Amino acid sequence: MKTLEHLRQRVPLSVVFTIIALAYVAAGAALSLMLERFVVHRIWAAFASVALLAPLLAWHVHRAFAPMLSLFRALAGTVASYRDGDFSFGLAWTGGGDLGALVDGHNRLGQVLREQRLTLVQRELLLDTMVQNTPVAMVLVDPSQRVVHANLAARRMLGEGRRLEGQDFDTLLAALPEAFRDAFERGGDAMFTMGEHDDEEIFHLSRRNFRLNGRRHELVLLRQLTAELRRQEVQTWKKVIRVISHELNNSLAPIASLAHSGAELLRRGQLEKLPTALATIEDRARHLEGFIRDYARFAKLPAPRVEPVEWPRFLAQLRTQVMFAGSSDIDGVVRIDIAQMEQALLNLLKNAHESGSAPDDVQLLVRRLPDAWRIDVLDRGQGMNDAVLGNALL
Repeated sequence: MKTLEHLRQRVPLSVVFTIIALAYVAAGAALSLMLERFVVHRIWAAFASVALLAPLLAWHVHRAFAPMLSLFRALAGTVASYRDGDFSFGLAWTGGGDLGALVDGHNRLGQVLREQRLTLVQRELLLDTMVQNTPVAMVLVDPSQRVVHANLAARRMLGEGRRLEGQDFDTLLAALPEAFRDAFERGGDAMFTMGEHDDEEIFHLSRRNFRLNGRRHELVLLRQLTAELRRQEVQTWKKVIRVISHELNNSLAPIASLAHSGAELLRRGQLEKLPTALATIEDRARHLEGFIRDYARFAKLPAPRVEPVEWPRFLAQLRTQVMFAGSSDIDGVVRIDIAQMEQALLNLLKNAHESGSAPDDVQLLVRRLPDAWRIDVLDRGQGMNDAVLGNALL
């Protein structure tokens, strides 16, 4: 029986239908000839033969269509499985022809979908592993201020290890320290500090907006910078100590030498050279005093007092103190500490003039960015050598 079923699947449907049609045409003709002996009119014999053979023909056609109908039901089932996200099903068909090509194409489609699904699952797993294990706290907020996704770092930082998905983000912020809330209320990126003295923690806040499924979402990133900034602070202090030590040695070594020489001059009675030695000692002492005073002034720099100022007025006031080109048509209002910004730009412009550039080549350019202002001080100098570059940030 199975051999006959396999043979029927291998024979093309067009051949099967042709054989059935020819067989029943021949049977109908033979039956009509036989019935003509018993009926008066030939047409009645034809009707009788059709009526007798029609049920048998329907049964044979149903048997011939049975494998194809079973295959169509199987195809409908696998398509429904694909729609539900299950790509593990396949079809088996031992025949060839058009149905065999259809089954082969369907199985190849299932294989491609399985491979794509496996690749997507692996990518999602990799991405989720990276997101969950990053030290940066990541929170995705939907337009209704509900948390859509939060990684492990965000749970530890904002929810004491609990899941945050589905919670109201404003409610979470209300339970956080005031420094957190102030940083969020200012909007945009920010750096803020929590705690005092030895327990001080430094955080950087980044906020990005994008559209997901046609809806506006906000991605909040919180990164703890305490360890990195402490390491940088240690390296900076090492550089500062080296520079101070160098300056102290450059001043104290001549002072010690001249003090010894002055004592020898007094012992020998050569008082005419003593004023020169004392003047040199005074000069080195004043240089050391000025160096220490400059460092003290830098350490006591006050916090910026931000106030709005128009760029044309600010640049015009700056031009009265130093010459530069560029930014003659800039317009707009910026919020800055006028005194500190003016002093910083004066230092940069004076450095540009001392770089060897022609006065006309020193430029100050102000450009407006989407959410900030950019200031460029340009010159045609030769740049800093390695020794100066090493102490540039001190």
